[in-house]
Amino acid sequence: MAVITLKVNGETHKLEIGDGRVRLVDVLRDRLGLAGTKEGCGVGKCGSCTVIMNGEPVLACTTQAKKADGAEITTIEGLASNGKLHPVQQAFIDAGAVQCGFCTPGFVLRTVCLLKANPNPTDDEIKSALRGNLCRCTGYEAILAAVRLAAGRTA
Repeated sequence: MAVITLKVNGETHKLEIGDGRVRLVDVLRDRLGLAGTKEGCGVGKCGSCTVIMNGEPVLACTTQAKKADGAEITTIEGLASNGKLHPVQQAFIDAGAVQCGFCTPGFVLRTVCLLKANPNPTDDEIKSALRGNLCRCTGYEAILAAVRLAAGRTA
């Protein structure tokens, strides 16, 4: 029986994960009740399961939970503070980049990492950073506008 410790959204959890082949997405959703981490494809091709682990975006559907032992993880539920949405979350709403919402958590978390590393990215840098995340609803223009808005620019 493998036991791991995760700090998720500021809260420490010690969890038994069976034989160690459990995926991080399953721990977050099924064990911790953090349903904002979506599983789209299950093979790391859509980005819906993106979380921030130790400051970097990772795909929770292809990350074994045991590889996250000792990690600090932020999910979409951990971005808001004191009942106020994170500025990137608000920008996605304001730009109409949420439509069905299934892919939104992954895009938002990847955008948070992008803007932390590069507060004023070009459109090409935004597209490159979000390349691994797929959306079926927005056509990407609204997502691009949301990232621009979060970065404090409009064009």
